[in-house]
Amino acid sequence: MCSPRGPQRPGQARSHHLRHGPTRLSDAGYRQDVDDPAEALTELRERRLGALELLQVAAGSGLVAYAVWALLLQPGFRRVPLRLQVPYVGASARQVEHVLSLLRGRPGKMVDLGSGDGRIVLAAHKCGLRPAVGYELNPWLVGLAWLHAWRAGCAGNVSYRRENLWKVSLRDCHNVSVFLAPSVLPLLEDKLQAELPAGARVVSGRFPLPTWQPVAVLGEGLDRVWAYDVHSGGPAGQAVPGPSSASIPGAPSSQVG
Repeated sequence: MCSPRGPQRPGQARSHHLRHGPTRLSDAGYRQDVDDPAEALTELRERRLGALELLQVAAGSGLVAYAVWALLLQPGFRRVPLRLQVPYVGASARQVEHVLSLLRGRPGKMVDLGSGDGRIVLAAHKCGLRPAVGYELNPWLVGLAWLHAWRAGCAGNVSYRRENLWKVSLRDCHNVSVFLAPSVLPLLEDKLQAELPAGARVVSGRFPLPTWQPVAVLGEGLDRVWAYDVHSGGPAGQAVPGPSSASIPGAPSSQVG
């Protein structure tokens, strides 16, 4: 005597005598063998998500994005005024290359303000810019920077400090790189002008300093970087005769401002 069976999918042969193990009805109403995970996975892939399911997926993705922000990017920001907060966006390999092209061969301390995962500081040390120091407020990114330095065998040669870049003294810094949001660059100009020594160079990535005139520009689009020289004849960053990027060792073709 045969027990009743649930409805089968179209085209499915009646081969219950070849199968073993318990069966059950799926949400879609067709028979599903518990002991056949490959078939179940195929069926799930073939199903079309309904509106509610799509909404659940979207909500879940949003929660994941928020969790990443809360765990990795938000710590430390609460102590910084909103207008001075800068979200982290890692520099591309081309951006790092351009920064180094404009700083390579220069003497003196190199600092990266808002150093993130430390990639610019590490690359600067490798190309001879020493000492190289990164200032970053987010503790997770500082830890990641140290991990990258350790994996590269440079943990004892570079420095990453968990400090607010707005409170860092720049009076002994001769090479500065910044990848900051346009909203904070006017305030950064004031800090650089007040603290940097004569002969220092500032390289700004993605966005130029709003009122200073660059002595060299490299790259296109978001990979573009601007170099500014500080001199003793006037306010820092004002237009002065300076080397074009073509005269900088290792620099690719450029546009000079």
